Amino acid sequence: MPHVKPRKIVIDTDPGIDDAIGILLALASPEFSIAGVTTVAGNIGIETTTRNAGRLLAFAGREDIPVFKGAAAPLLRPGPEPLNLHGKDGIGGVGLPAPARQPESRSAVEWLGALLLKEPAGTVDIFALGPLTNIARLVLDNPDAAKRIGRIIAMGGVIYEAGNVGPRSEFNLWADPEAADVVVSSGLPLVLVPLDVTRRVRATREFTATLSASGKPLASMVADLIESYFETSTHQESRPLHDPCVMLFALAPDLFRLEDLRLKVSTGSTEQAGALTVDESGTPVQVATGVDGSSALDLLARTLASF
Repeated sequence: MPHVKPRKIVIDTDPGIDDAIGILLALASPEFSIAGVTTVAGNIGIETTTRNAGRLLAFAGREDIPVFKGAAAPLLRPGPEPLNLHGKDGIGGVGLPAPARQPESRSAVEWLGALLLKEPAGTVDIFALGPLTNIARLVLDNPDAAKRIGRIIAMGGVIYEAGNVGPRSEFNLWADPEAADVVVSSGLPLVLVPLDVTRRVRATREFTATLSASGKPLASMVADLIESYFETSTHQESRPLHDPCVMLFALAPDLFRLEDLRLKVSTGSTEQAGALTVDESGTPVQVATGVDGSSALDLLARTLASF
């Protein structure tokens, strides 16, 4: 089989327990070459999300990957309160080392623009795991660079089901709906992985036990992270593994059902903020609307156990 060159990616993230799982999955995947990690406020404040990104990279021994601090607040409105389900440290209290490398002095958006202008057009993908503030700011401030993005794969939104912060709103888009509107309406190549899909990817305690038994450090850490993501000590199924679905889609798109939908983003009241509407006058977006959840979990386990 011919060697396939790893795809260059940037991970834009607000770690976050499920962000952490997604980052560790990307680190274990030879299909990806991670150019850098950009951080954004979301699950918790920017200082903590940035520190958590550095801690994850230190744990994995990947101090070669730079971290760039991004937006501390949404484009136009106050930021959300931190999500309690991720714990005070944003990462479930799981033991991680201190960052081995300080965040870079350049801002996330400045660095991302320079990277996209340096690399051949279409060769850098962005995996967006949090609010879309950094990407929106890039679109607004440096459109020539933004046009060179290969593809954005973003965890966000909900199409046919109920939201998780409002009747029709999902947290990442709700946290900065103006940014979501900028990115969705930009016409850039975009794949959305919404709650309709991520709610179908939940781990069992048997799954985490298998990861722990593998003896592989990244697999064991993911097992600990998922354990912190169960609702109670007796619950047999974890909360949805939202953000790893971005990496899983990039690794195995055949496990997902895609629909081409025309979408609009609500920038209205708090209750409706970030809600997606399918509308003929909206912008064409590829949306994952189905997934083989058990096969996705198998891929997660195999990738982590092979690293």
